[in-house]
Amino acid sequence: MSIKVKRSQAQPISRLMGKSGDIGKLMRLSKLIDQAQRHLQAHLPEEMRAHIYVGGFRDGRLTLISGQAQWLTWLRYEQNRLLGLIHQLPGFEGVTGFTFKVRPVHPVVAPKRNTRSLSADAGKTLAECAEDTTDPALKRALERLASHAPDA
Repeated sequence: MSIKVKRSQAQPISRLMGKSGDIGKLMRLSKLIDQAQRHLQAHLPEEMRAHIYVGGFRDGRLTLISGQAQWLTWLRYEQNRLLGLIHQLPGFEGVTGFTFKVRPVHPVVAPKRNTRSLSADAGKTLAECAEDTTDPALKRALERLASHAPDA
């Protein structure tokens, strides 16, 4: 049994982004969702704008997501007005309603940096070791380490 390598050429971006490509459909849908997000946020009260997200568009229904149920309760009361707003956008004339979902939104938190400190005595010891070392690579490494100590 042999394994044959399949040699194929890379597809041009115009074909991938074309009307029949899956990536093209995905890009068009993401542009529509972004357009709906910006339009809704422009017409929502100031205190709600940071809490409401357009999550998707499927079967004629626009999915609105919030981290708290209280915002979605207000949106349920305002459904008819919001539906009129969405119908103003080209491509959203066929929206028949909304699907509301509560999904906790967890902000991305950068991990804490592990900072280490080097005492002045340790820096002095490393500098002395660097002076006594003949290997140039080791000498540079020790000097670099010693430079992290505060000047005493």
